[in-house]
Amino acid sequence: MDANLNTLKIGDNISCNDFQEQVDKVLIRHKSILDITTKLNEYTTRINRAVAKSVTSCGCIEIHATKQNYDKDSLNEIKDSMKSHVEGELCPNCKEIIEEEIGTCLFYLAALCNILDIELSDAMMKEYNNIKTLGIFSLK
Repeated sequence: MDANLNTLKIGDNISCNDFQEQVDKVLIRHKSILDITTKLNEYTTRINRAVAKSVTSCGCIEIHATKQNYDKDSLNEIKDSMKSHVEGELCPNCKEIIEEEIGTCLFYLAALCNILDIELSDAMMKEYNNIKTLGIFSLK
């Protein structure tokens, strides 16, 4: 991925720019930056809630959290020993719900970019270049 992410295809059909332009065409009611930032926060919370419900209501995934082990000699060893704490797989229903919440979150992220005259693809490219350059030393 060395080209500009403006041409990055999402699925087989759209680019980041296509998505951002479509968001701009349809966003009417929540056009204020205050509406957008609070909606972005709301949908981040909804993603968290949907993940929690996958554990507590559906049970398709489980969380077995333990202390992470940082007592290793190198960053690669630390990276390899890190756990996600997730066991199991999302069922189709939970996956669909989480994908919908993530999609709406992306909608409001694109809307925020539009309001602030930021290309989502440029932000992605800068972050991509940072993590590619720093690699494991980005410590994300």
